[in-house]
Amino acid sequence: MTVNAASPVAIPAASTSSAAAASATAATQSLSYNDFLTLLMAEMKNQDPTQPMDPSQMVSQLATVSEVGQAVQTNTTLNSLLTATSLSQAEQLVGQTITSSDGATSGQVASVSVTSTGAVATLTNGATVSLANGASVQ
Repeated sequence: MTVNAASPVAIPAASTSSAAAASATAATQSLSYNDFLTLLMAEMKNQDPTQPMDPSQMVSQLATVSEVGQAVQTNTTLNSLLTATSLSQAEQLVGQTITSSDGATSGQVASVSVTSTGAVATLTNGATVSLANGASVQ
């Protein structure tokens, strides 16, 4: 199979800001499942008619699409399980007295929230303690 250079893609004027450029740079570092499918379809549409894609390569790429789909679904399920486990463990701290790992903050836990950086306990005095760095329970 031969891959030919494609014509450059025009960038809309609205995306010339530095924030959009940073976002575009971050987006190019990892491809989503939909991006992968879009690339595969573009490859199939733009193949050279005199040298069509080898059937074994096509089967290989379709198998890869299936693998990527399964990986996406597995990651979604794993994230859900991890969040549920974190919430289950965090609810056991409500009403307990905890001290932050550095000993600077202490109090009774009023609520616990789970964020992308880990669990955070809100104390009855309004202070917060990150549970990701460790905390001691009295």
